[in-house]
Amino acid sequence: MFVFLRIVNWVVLIFGLNMPIILKNAPLPLKLALGAVLLAYFLIFNILPTFKKYPVLRLKVLGDGAELILTFWVTCACAAQFVGIGIYDLVMGEKNYTVYIVYAVILILGEAAIFWNGIIRVYLTSVQLGIQYRVLGVLFGMVPIANLIMLMIIYITVKRETDFETEKYKLNESRKDEKICATKYPILLVHGVFFRDSRLLNYWGRIPAELEKNGAVIYYGEQQSALSVVESSKELAKKIEEIVTTTGCGKVNIIAHSKGGLDSRYAISKLGCDKYVATLTTINTPHRGCIFAEYLLKTAPENFKKMIEQTYNKAFYMLGDSSPNFMEAVSCLTNSYCEEFNKEVPNSPDVMYQSYGSKALNSRSGKFPLNVSYPVVKKYDGDNDGLVALTSAEWGEKFTPIYPKGKRGITHADMIDLNREDIKGFDVREFYVQMAADLKKRGF
Repeated sequence: MFVFLRIVNWVVLIFGLNMPIILKNAPLPLKLALGAVLLAYFLIFNILPTFKKYPVLRLKVLGDGAELILTFWVTCACAAQFVGIGIYDLVMGEKNYTVYIVYAVILILGEAAIFWNGIIRVYLTSVQLGIQYRVLGVLFGMVPIANLIMLMIIYITVKRETDFETEKYKLNESRKDEKICATKYPILLVHGVFFRDSRLLNYWGRIPAELEKNGAVIYYGEQQSALSVVESSKELAKKIEEIVTTTGCGKVNIIAHSKGGLDSRYAISKLGCDKYVATLTTINTPHRGCIFAEYLLKTAPENFKKMIEQTYNKAFYMLGDSSPNFMEAVSCLTNSYCEEFNKEVPNSPDVMYQSYGSKALNSRSGKFPLNVSYPVVKKYDGDNDGLVALTSAEWGEKFTPIYPKGKRGITHADMIDLNREDIKGFDVREFYVQMAADLKKRGF
């Protein structure tokens, strides 16, 4: 039914936009009557392009925007032949210029209305377009042929997003009463180095909201962005104790990414948090350090290192860090540091440890700067996610490697949904939902 209505819309709109040429010899009263009906149809279509139901308003706006873009593409392609007819008539000596002027005005204004209505809707509501496609859309907007190709890419991207998010919403609704992520202990998300926790610009992307939809209780580590493991773990230990004492939850399940896994291990083993932590799940944590990080620290010019350190520390001091220390944080990621760390920081027998690691497949797998760092890390550390070697991520009683399908790979940023990107073959939000569901099944 939806396909049938779509075709009907296209036929009516194509007829209406090209009516001055199609009915150029028809009586004026007929043109005016049909014009009034078609104008009303056109206005209704632009307000409500489809009667298709979507679970939330954002997806309705996004889905209708995609439909408008596709309609613009199709009606433009079909209008080409009528424009050709008009040009032919004028070349052959047609003197009634009024018809062709009216036709040009109707076609230009009509197509512009459909286009801008659609593009504004998707630009305002799409996540998957990102900055890249939005910018390319603007750059190619006035380039013939290229603009239609770019528009079709935008349509395909947005259509996939709409379908994917709709199915995800239906999945969550179907299991809403099960609360599969309602673990015995709340989940504490611990971020990695060079980032802060923020609900406005969440380090964990869409993951926390997805977990909460399925029953999870979420807290954040909220440690500073760049400190040594020892100093970061002190802040983390304070946060863990605060959560446990104020909520009475007894313990927490930690899910930590990158350096956050080292911070968590130290807090558990050295700062007495073993009594407050039920499980520690590390995601792409460099448990054995990074050889490339050590190489860079040893070979980079001192002036360059000081410039980077001062710039970073100043920036994050302005963003809320009280004592950022770029060089101390980086030093804790070297393989020599982690070798000593692992000797001095044993696992607690009272905590369940498990880990996950992923790998990119090439430099094109990730966005900047991971696309630049990947080949360097590959040279020194082997298979990696753009920063951390797959072999370095393994820790605890269970290690699960994430092997990507296709040619893309899964990067360090992908594992926390940093770019809010839907990756074919890897649903990062569902990955965390199933992780939490597993913790619940195991009594944590």
